Amino acid sequence: MSSLPEKKRNLYLVGMPGSGKSTIGRSLAKCLQLTFVDADQALTERTGVAIATIFEVEGEAGFRERESALVAELCACSDILVATGGGSILRAANRRLLHSTGVVVYLRAKLDDLWARTRHDTKRPLLRADSPREVLASLLEIREPLYTEVADLIVETVGYPKVTRLAQEIADRLVQNQLWQPPQILHDDPNEPRRA
Repeated sequence: MSSLPEKKRNLYLVGMPGSGKSTIGRSLAKCLQLTFVDADQALTERTGVAIATIFEVEGEAGFRERESALVAELCACSDILVATGGGSILRAANRRLLHSTGVVVYLRAKLDDLWARTRHDTKRPLLRADSPREVLASLLEIREPLYTEVADLIVETVGYPKVTRLAQEIADRLVQNQLWQPPQILHDDPNEPRRA
């Protein structure tokens, strides 16, 4: 198998809230021996406040500015798997950065499944509405084409009883499609630094 381009040094998961980016991402990072980063969690740790608070104080525009700065910073790293924020693909600059520096996997789920997974979650500011299911449907309609545009691989996240099984399936598909090299090849290469 040909070696991957040097610039494709990270793996990025994109998808709607409730698509499983954080849960699947942790398991997939273990499969591929990458460092896992939850972008929303990193932003919360950096600011010291919840994402909902950033929305309240700075509005969605202020949050998106912070999110874009974090995306740029993470895209400059290597050997990480990032569970991106659900709306990070709204900005064309973010999509270009994600696509140019890594392999992008879109975790796709149907509206009913997304709603089942998010309806009791009070931490998502965009879903704090009178009709949160309608908001979710609207967000999905807007974002679906953008997720598809940036994705190197699209994975349906429904129908897998175990997260670990789905993570292994994604890892296998990445290797089969020559989007990612198996971990043992990465670490058996004498030119690659070994991890402690």
